Amino acid sequence: MDTAKPNRGQAENGEAGSEWSIPPNAPACMERHLDGAHYRADGALLLGASSLSGRCWVGSIWVFKDPSKAPNEGFCSAGVQTEAGIADLKWVDNKGILVASDSGALELWELDENETLIVNKFCKYEHDDIVTTVSVLTNNTQAVSGSKDFSVKIWDIPQETVLNSYRAHSGQVTCVASCPGKDTVFLSCAEDSRILLWDTRSPKPATRITCGASSNLSTSLVWHPHQNDTFVLGDENGTVVLVDTKKPDSALSTDVHSRSVTGFAFSAHSSPLLASISEDCSVVVLDSSFSEVFRNRSHRDFVKGLSWSPSDKGSLTTVGWDHQVLHHVVPTQNSHPSTNNDITA
Repeated sequence: MDTAKPNRGQAENGEAGSEWSIPPNAPACMERHLDGAHYRADGALLLGASSLSGRCWVGSIWVFKDPSKAPNEGFCSAGVQTEAGIADLKWVDNKGILVASDSGALELWELDENETLIVNKFCKYEHDDIVTTVSVLTNNTQAVSGSKDFSVKIWDIPQETVLNSYRAHSGQVTCVASCPGKDTVFLSCAEDSRILLWDTRSPKPATRITCGASSNLSTSLVWHPHQNDTFVLGDENGTVVLVDTKKPDSALSTDVHSRSVTGFAFSAHSSPLLASISEDCSVVVLDSSFSEVFRNRSHRDFVKGLSWSPSDKGSLTTVGWDHQVLHHVVPTQNSHPSTNNDITA
């Protein structure tokens, strides 16, 4: 059966652990609901946390140089409180942190003081409702955000301004995904049942992608890392669909989860593995032929964030509303799928 151990940053087998050393301005306590995880190229793990109960919905940002210590506040390298919950967050280059806020703001934070301090660079209230999703374009100077106000916005990060604002959707935007290698191309999906392919170079930048393999609301999107015409969508019923933008009617689909898909991430393998997470509390990994190679159900609440470790191609980190940070050991492509999937703390 599956096993899992949440990380507590504690020494095992009687060995002495690292001493607590909370950085300046880091909160004393991390909120329960973990909404996002993203590895930097050097292996530093970024976490976003939210408190979704009580009279004040607040959040916090955390950086762990040693991901095995997360989510133990005493072993973070930097942390900061935010005025509202965090729906999504991403690294920008090495020091920047872009945050989609429940307040309707897009926020840019930056590491300072030998990366022990997180300082705010800007907080822009351009959306009229919760910013649900954010994606950094490949040039690292622009980003795209989506919101419950139905709008999609293109941002110039250094100039701290909105370049373009679009209202092409007639429902809450659930996901935006930038295209690797193309800094003007991205995808969006919303609760209007539409998937839009965007190219900001065009006078009419949005083109609808009609995919017959899924008739349900799309909830998550990700581009294939090596194929600019191919992306994956996940829907509210847990179906995962591989779509070629040139031939969307020939999409390949498989029923992976029993509830809404909340996120995707491709691995760095030459034939990349696809990890998916869901509100059914499961983590699933598919190979390049869409065959399942890994499944784990150790989370006890919605799984909301995932990221592959840059230092180990077979290590996948997931976080959820159960406050767990789990590091999954995924079988390599030359290994046979195992029913007893390992998780290390």
